[in-house]
Amino acid sequence: MSFMQHLRICNNFRPDEFVPLMVDDQLTGRVRPAFAAHLLEYPDVFQGDASREVLLNSAISGFDERSAAVAAVVEGLASNDIVQAPLREAYPVTRGKREEAIFLVDRVAAPWFGFRTFGQHLNGYVRRGEELLMWVGKRADDRRIFPGRLDQLVAGGLPHGISLADNLAKECYEEAGIGSELAATAQFVGSVTYFAQTEKGAKPDELFCYDLELPQDFEPRCTDGEVETFFLMPVAEVTEIVRTSMDFKPNCSLVVLDFLLRHGLLDASHAEYASLKRGLKIPLADALSRGQST
Repeated sequence: MSFMQHLRICNNFRPDEFVPLMVDDQLTGRVRPAFAAHLLEYPDVFQGDASREVLLNSAISGFDERSAAVAAVVEGLASNDIVQAPLREAYPVTRGKREEAIFLVDRVAAPWFGFRTFGQHLNGYVRRGEELLMWVGKRADDRRIFPGRLDQLVAGGLPHGISLADNLAKECYEEAGIGSELAATAQFVGSVTYFAQTEKGAKPDELFCYDLELPQDFEPRCTDGEVETFFLMPVAEVTEIVRTSMDFKPNCSLVVLDFLLRHGLLDASHAEYASLKRGLKIPLADALSRGQST
């Protein structure tokens, strides 16, 4: 397989299988018609035509009122086994930056609505002379999503109401036992975007990426059960795993590829260089609106 195969897997969104979800006459999410029909069972909150578009009732205005109304719908859907039980972790609903939230939705429901979500992924690496090594986690076999797959040293979702620095510090400690002082030295290096679809719905995601150079004697330890074990691998070996297999969780492969490009380990001489550079940072707003009726 090629490196680009990972980008194709993570950008498999097919707009013809979804209808727009509109808020204030602006495209905010994408839902499958079958899920749209379930939303329209709550006419005080959602209106429209399941085969064309769904609208949040314009009479519901304001951040708190909208958040409460959508939360009540999610609770109802969960009670009827349409979506999973809420995780009580609020995600921002936004058409752009996470700081521009127009209301909140429970994390578990975000992909059903096709709302944009955000995460943080950290590449933990070690230098040994001229050699570069990367710490890689193997997800526990009891994980709900991608059990047993390889993962970044630290990776997690980004809820509403917490700063990037504070959330990263929390994830660093929970997932790898990295203390706050060491976590604070992580370097923000940009973001990776992709637009996937799953059995739940649409996932226009943005991952904030970080590099953290670790001491040679650092040993990660997971405190939240997310990771079964860790491996310290030469980056050349990590590269080969990504090139030849699906062993990494799909979006983690994108973060590894971003690392390789930034560190010059995949350079302009590689046949896929330009496509990778372009494909790792797709404009999510454009992708969301693709196929929308005008």
